[in-house]
Amino acid sequence: MKQLTPEGQQIINQLAQRYNFSSDAVFSLLLSVINGNGSMAQFNHPEFGGSGQWMRGGMIMLGDMFNNGLKNSVGNLCQELANLIANEPNLIQTGSFQSQRQGNQEQNNFNSTDAVSLFVPGDSQNWWSSIGLQFPNSTGAQNNIRYAYFASIRRLAIQLNGDITLYDTLDHQIGGFSQQQSGDASLTFTSQYGLVDIKSLPVISINNVAAQTPNSQITPPVVADSLPSFSQETDIFSAIEKLAILKDKAILTENEFNTKKAELLARL
Repeated sequence: MKQLTPEGQQIINQLAQRYNFSSDAVFSLLLSVINGNGSMAQFNHPEFGGSGQWMRGGMIMLGDMFNNGLKNSVGNLCQELANLIANEPNLIQTGSFQSQRQGNQEQNNFNSTDAVSLFVPGDSQNWWSSIGLQFPNSTGAQNNIRYAYFASIRRLAIQLNGDITLYDTLDHQIGGFSQQQSGDASLTFTSQYGLVDIKSLPVISINNVAAQTPNSQITPPVVADSLPSFSQETDIFSAIEKLAILKDKAILTENEFNTKKAELLARL
């Protein structure tokens, strides 16, 4: 499991504070920029408006397409992360890296020998490659859990305590992950069906060994039948607003939105 050095973690925390994102979000974006060889990034994180893409030179696309403030923040953060990894050995394939600052015509060539090492030497960055996977759409880490989501092949890899479990995501369009406590049992994700427990997905393999459960016995995912409990009316109204956003993005249908809305209003 790839570990940040203390200096690397400090840099991630500083960027998170400066751009008003969580450290987990910044770290996941760092991995996406590394996967894009420092010149592009494909990511999927709720703090960045869901799925998006960045390319060096200024191109940025977000799911929240009209949020120009978020676009600027994510684009500038990607550029800083690309500059940051330019000096890291074995992270990108090119020997040198040029970037152009936003709003500044000055070009910088990052070939300094004084670069800070972001990662602990000897760890494998692309941990999912050990099970034969490449090019995840999004990656992240929470506590002792790491995940890599491969939308095109409908696979989700979870690394916990050194073990890698590969799941079939079926027809879910995953928009974000969350962990309420510690351990795999508490890991959930959001899709067009709402909040879903990771344990409800069919297991493909564990440490590259095929699961023994026959396909005929694999049950379809059990969607969480209720949203988290709310103690205040404002929480319920906030949840309805979030559902409305999902409906506007065509993640929820009109009927699904009305059903969830009715469930929430019934709690008032």
